[in-house]
Amino acid sequence: MILLFMTLLLAFLIAVILSPLFIPFLRRMKFGQYIREEGPKSHQKKAGTPTMGGVVIVISAALAAIYESLSHQLMSTEIGLLLFLTVAYGLIGFLDDFIKVVMKRNLGLTSKQKLFAQIVVAIIFDSVIYHLKLSTQLTIPGTHIEIPLSWGYMILVVIMLLGTSNGTNLTDGMDGLLTGTATVAFAAFAIIAYYQNQFDITLFCMAMTGALLGFLVFNAHPAKVFMGDTGSLAIGGALAGVSILTKSEILLIVIGGIFVIETLSVMIQVASFKTTGKRVFKMSPLHHHYELSGWSEWRIVSTFWVVGLLFAVIGIYTKVWL
Repeated sequence: MILLFMTLLLAFLIAVILSPLFIPFLRRMKFGQYIREEGPKSHQKKAGTPTMGGVVIVISAALAAIYESLSHQLMSTEIGLLLFLTVAYGLIGFLDDFIKVVMKRNLGLTSKQKLFAQIVVAIIFDSVIYHLKLSTQLTIPGTHIEIPLSWGYMILVVIMLLGTSNGTNLTDGMDGLLTGTATVAFAAFAIIAYYQNQFDITLFCMAMTGALLGFLVFNAHPAKVFMGDTGSLAIGGALAGVSILTKSEILLIVIGGIFVIETLSVMIQVASFKTTGKRVFKMSPLHHHYELSGWSEWRIVSTFWVVGLLFAVIGIYTKVWL
């Protein structure tokens, strides 16, 4: 337990120390956030706020996880895989952010380019866990029912990585929204991994939790820095990887319930508008609907944090006690 707390504290301190150094650098390089015109008008005042702060999250978590795992002989293939996903998806997001803010292409990578890169990383991860002979059984939470998927499991892994990374990307739309909800999700998976005696994965989750908490100091409203796609894609990739390695694939839908709801709100909005010409929500993702309904940004973010915490508790209870 002391090791886990020290891992969290180390990642937190690295993030808290790096952020004040990195934010002025981003300002000097004019790496400011671009705000889309079709977004809420209240967000226009955030234009120019330094972005790509996800670099701090990735570096802090990686350094803490590597140092503590090597120091206590917990370095494993699983930690290597999780670091690979975090860094690889972070690099995809970094490239997307770089194109937006430096090359002045507002949409960054095209959707096909981003999807292709995400699929390539997912296939590499897939091939490694296949050679590790990870179980391809899908366990129904709270039961002893196991569904053999065989090769279908490889497809499921790709879908999980793509879906989660894009879900976290959609959730990153308000100060501290994704940072807080992701902190809760990683803490929940840390408890699950610890219960399963997967101490290496627990250590990684604690490193991510600490890094996110440290970043939240500067990302909470009013944000001094945004994580950008660099952070949101890295977080999604890491979360999906943790759920796969802890055999909690279905529980990712519960623990990551906020990301699922945000994604569904976009899908429903698009489907409704294309089929009926009408919008279900005032704007999607869902947090923008509440914003246009008159909720303050802090009220929306804090509410989503609480709901995310409830989802996490349900997920932990289902995995640990049922």
